[in-house]
Parts: sequence; C-alpha cells; structure tokens
Amino acid sequence: MKNRKIGTNGRVVSFIDIGTNSVRLLVVRLNPNHSYSILSRQKQQIRLGEGEFEEGEILLINKPFRWTSFDVVNSIRTFIKIEKGFKKIKIGHAGTLDPLATGLLILCTGKMTKQIEQFKEFDKEYTGSFTIGATTPSFDLETEINQVFPFDSVTDEDIYAAAKELTGSYEQYPPAFSAIKIGGVRAYKYARKDQEVTIKPKHVDIPVFEITGIRLPVIAFRIVCSKGTYIRAIAKDFGEKLKCGAYLSSLCRTRIGPYYLKDAVELEDLRKILLI
Repeated sequence: MKNRKIGTNGRVVSFIDIGTNSVRLLVVRLNPNHSYSILSRQKQQIRLGEGEFEEGEILLINKPFRWTSFDVVNSIRTFIKIEKGFKKIKIGHAGTLDPLATGLLILCTGKMTKQIEQFKEFDKEYTGSFTIGATTPSFDLETEINQVFPFDSVTDEDIYAAAKELTGSYEQYPPAFSAIKIGGVRAYKYARKDQEVTIKPKHVDIPVFEITGIRLPVIAFRIVCSKGTYIRAIAKDFGEKLKCGAYLSSLCRTRIGPYYLKDAVELEDLRKILLI
C-alpha cells in the first residue's frame, strides 16, 4: 500500500488494527501551523510486505513498562529482518517515552521517517499520577526518594488550585535527569555523577490539567500539553505549589495529535500481524 496525497497538505497514513488483521487508513490534513484535521477513516485488508515498509508505514505501539523507545524500535527492526527476511529496513520513532512510562509510541518506516519531525509537533495527552509528600532527584521513580514532607494540611481545594495555576503557558525548567544536551553532553550524564548543570527553561503550553482522582498521597490527572513538555517537571512544580513536594509515580501517553492509544497494538500482537 502506498501513501497518496490529499490536496496539498493532506496524507493518507495507516496503522495496524489487530482486531481485524487489517490496516486502518486515517486521512489527516497536516496544516502549515502543525495543527491537523481528520478527514475520514476507513479499513483495508493488506499484507505488510517489504515494498510497503519501504514506501512508508506508521505503526502505533503501546510501549511496555521499563522499555526505552529505542528498545521498541530495535526489537521490531530485528524481528522484521530475521522473520520477514528484509535486507534493510528504516524505522524511527516520533517522540520519546521515558522507560517508566507506558502508552502510545508512533513508529515510522521507510519514506515516512522523513515525516517524524512533523509528528513531533503534535500536542500530547497523558494520564497518570503524582505522589505528594516526597521528592526525588529525577522527579519520578527513576531515582530514590531524597526528601519527605508532611501533607496533612493539603486540601482538595489546594490541589485543584495548584492544577489551575499550572494550566496555560509558562517557562518550564526541564529535569536535570533528561536527554537535553548541554555542551554536546546529555544532561542526565552530569546528573548521574551529581554534577550541577544549568538548564535553560522552555516555553510550554498546557491547555488541560485535570485532576481525575484524589486518594492522598496519590493524585490522578489528565494533561494535554505541547511538544517538549516534561510531565515530571509538572510534578515537581505541582509539589512546590502545594508546599509539600511531589514526584511522578505513573504515566501513560494516551494521544499524539490525531492518534490514540486505543488504536495501538502490543508488541507481541504486532509480531503476529507481521508473520501473516
């Protein structure tokens, strides 16, 4: 199956539907300002052969817990080469997920890898939980808790007010434990050696910060944000607003632009499809 143009800015892209052993076609218009319009959805029975992968496919994957995004790419690339006998296949992902996060990971193959930067511009949606009353150096569970604070005085009203304060646009300081480069070196390499670094803030947009559940010390949320936003950094800022600290205790990416986690497949299911 080949991609075909719809007008000047539209493109038909595809992803696997494990339920019907088919590939859904999602017709999306990619606008110059990086917004998008869904024009239609349809299904088509196809076989994923070497030609289709070279021409370009989009695969929606539910990234497993503790896997890096590269682990997923490498696993699929190796599987295709060995099981399908493809001599060469180009695969890349359109937006990293931390190892401790699960959820939607977009993979592009062949010529569609040229569109990866365009996919990265899309807004993202996440669900997860913050745990208040403690902090970690990485702002999540990658590192051990380093400080604890009382949170007995925190009320539901305080929690909703903190979320409201962090809704909108502001300058966010990324975590020291991040892949941002400082002088050509990833920031996390300095952080793991306990070396202090200066990281410049980044402008982020958070149009939605919804509190979906409160069972202290755990607070569940849904966040919609612009590219480059660190949910771990929101956890840290959230804890500071409440004056009791907080860290990210779970995270799942549920949407990237017009692509949803509910349409993604597990790695094992993808392997079954590829063997058809």
